[in-house]
Amino acid sequence: MNRHVSVPHDWREWRRLRAVELAEQGWNQRTIAEILGVSEAAVSQWMTAWRRDGREGVLAHHSPGHPARLTAEQKRLIPDFLWHGAEAYGFRGEVWTCARVARVLEREFSVRYSKGHVSRLLKQLQWTPQIPITRALQRDEAEIATWRTQTWPDLRARARREQRTPVFVDESGFYLLPGVVKTYAPKGRTPILREWQGRDHLSVMGGITPQGKLYTLVRQTSLTALDSVQFLRHLLCKTAGRLLVIWDGSPIHRGTEIRNFLAWDNTRRIELVRLPPYAPDLNPTEELWQQLKHVELRNLACMDLEELHFEFHLAIGRVRQKSHLIRSFFIAAGLDV
Repeated sequence: MNRHVSVPHDWREWRRLRAVELAEQGWNQRTIAEILGVSEAAVSQWMTAWRRDGREGVLAHHSPGHPARLTAEQKRLIPDFLWHGAEAYGFRGEVWTCARVARVLEREFSVRYSKGHVSRLLKQLQWTPQIPITRALQRDEAEIATWRTQTWPDLRARARREQRTPVFVDESGFYLLPGVVKTYAPKGRTPILREWQGRDHLSVMGGITPQGKLYTLVRQTSLTALDSVQFLRHLLCKTAGRLLVIWDGSPIHRGTEIRNFLAWDNTRRIELVRLPPYAPDLNPTEELWQQLKHVELRNLACMDLEELHFEFHLAIGRVRQKSHLIRSFFIAAGLDV
C-alpha cells in the first residue's frame, strides 16, 4: 500500500502521519510508540484508521462544538434591545451590567447565559465596559446643541471682526489624594500607596484659547469673585488687544466685584459671555483638567501643598509646550477652531 503523505497542518497530524511512514518502513508499533512518545494503543488506532480510510483517517478534523443557542439574526438584535436603555426593561438606572443583559436575553430569547459568556458575547458585538459620563437632568439639550452649532460660530466670527481673543475659563481643585490609575505588583500582594489624607487642596482657575495658549491662577484657599477679578487682570497683562471671556454662571463670575471691575476702564477690552447652565462639556477647559489629573499628575501622592504646587507647576509647563494638545481640547468639546 503506497499512498502519498502530504505536509500536515499541525503537530498532532504530523505525529500520526510520521507513525504511518515508520510503519511502512518496517518499524514495529512498540518502537514507533517510544520514538513519538505515545502509547502502543494509540499507534494501533492510527494504523487501523489508515488502513480503513487512508490519509483522511489520520488527518486533523475540526470539532464543530456545541451549536450556538442564538442565531446570527438574534445576535444582531441585541444592540437594538440595549439601545432602549436599562430602565425600559424595568431596571433602576441607565446602567448595563452582564447580569442585566443576561436577564434581557432570557426575556427576549428564553436563553440563559452566565455573566462570563454574556461578557464574551458583548465583546463580539463591539460593546465594551466604559465609565459613563454624568449629565444633570436640568440640562437643556436643545439650548446646548444650539450653542455649539450656532452661538459659538457666531461668537468666533465676531471675535475675529472685533480682533478679540476668545478665552474659555473654568475652575477645578487639586488635592493631595492621588489620582490613582493602575500599577503592577506581585499576584496576591495588593500594593499600598502612602498618602497624606486631608481637605487641603489647590484651587485653580484656568483659561485656554483656540490658538493653544494656557493661563492659570492658583490659590491654596477657595476661589472668590476677587480671584476672578485678579485672573481677568492677569489675562489683560498677558494678552494684547481685546478679550472675549467665556465661562459658566458660577457665583464667583457674577459677584459685585466683577461688575465694579468691568465698570472701570477695562470695559472695552473685556466682554463676558456665559455658557448655558449644566453644560460643562461645552467648556474645553474641562479637558485640560482631565489631562492634568489623569495624565500629567496620575499616581502622584504629595506630602503637602507646597510639593503639590510644585508638581502642578511642572505639569502646566509640560502642557503649555503642546499647543496642539490644547487645541484638541476644543475638538473634544465639539467646538470648531
